[in-house]
Amino acid sequence: MESRPTTIGLVFGGYSGEHEVSIRSATTVIHGLRSGENSQRYRVIPFYIDQEGRWWGEAFANRVLASQKPIEPPHSIETKGLRELPEGSETVQVWYPVLHGPNGEDGTVQGLFQLMRQPFVGAGVLGSAVSMDKLAMKAAFAGAGLSQVPYVGLHASELNDSARREGVLDRIEADLQYPCFVKPANLGSSVGISKVRNRDELETGLDHAAQLDPRLVVEQGVDARELECAVLGRDQLRSSVVGEVRFDADWYDYTTKYTAGLSTTVIPAELPEGVAERVQQQALEACAALGVVGMARVDFFYDNTSHQLWINEINTLPGFTSQSMYPMLWEASGVTLDQLVHKLVQSAGE
Repeated sequence: MESRPTTIGLVFGGYSGEHEVSIRSATTVIHGLRSGENSQRYRVIPFYIDQEGRWWGEAFANRVLASQKPIEPPHSIETKGLRELPEGSETVQVWYPVLHGPNGEDGTVQGLFQLMRQPFVGAGVLGSAVSMDKLAMKAAFAGAGLSQVPYVGLHASELNDSARREGVLDRIEADLQYPCFVKPANLGSSVGISKVRNRDELETGLDHAAQLDPRLVVEQGVDARELECAVLGRDQLRSSVVGEVRFDADWYDYTTKYTAGLSTTVIPAELPEGVAERVQQQALEACAALGVVGMARVDFFYDNTSHQLWINEINTLPGFTSQSMYPMLWEASGVTLDQLVHKLVQSAGE
């Protein structure tokens, strides 16, 4: 007797600056879940969260996926929209969030699934929240003894008073050298990040980041290669081959990441002996330090001259677009897209 397919509730969109990237990632994940043997294993129901935080069921979700961008919701629904789980959610057996950035990657929706006592793909509340907040993440990395570039953390309120503002600027210039990068602590895909080369640009970058997040981080810029390693599993994590991102832009910003032709990937990365193994091991150590399971992409900087390796960050819901490193790294490691999403569903926990 054949077993019935498992119903997967795939959630995408969300109140985030990475809303459109989420739509593109969801298209890829659904394709994988409906390919090969997965077509018999799984029944996929897409659920769309619009930019107002309203949940929409399968019919409207499919329209958004077909358009590959946000569209106006049906006018027949009251203006306030749906803020409860739509019809069809009661049949879901495993939730698969494809929500990049705040309100989806930071433990928010993971907490909802835990309250519902239903399994979900990816990291739990703790791993998601700590990985999303760059200051908390850096503190955990430091506790685990992982090397990082020098940085300064601060709160946006320190910029409100002119005397405190000057003190912050002085402190950053004393601890770091230009160029450096100003980042909101809780955004992904390089949203809100500025590369600054002098005090005026530093002040402008801080003001810009403060509009997006009250917690800010300023990192020392380094002349280094950008390496990435994918992690998969729950009880026993495994790491992929190491890849490198190359680009001609001044730095790896949002446009460079998501515009075809502006960046290239080398998988596996061409590295001196032993460096790939160091990256793979530190990727696993970083996930253990932050309590990350399920999936993650761990990013590093590598200096060819000094052979210094710095950990940069963990992304617990990495992109799944055609240009995204996470599925490409696993493809190069011998795991096809349909196998990858199957393994991720199999690793789901409460």
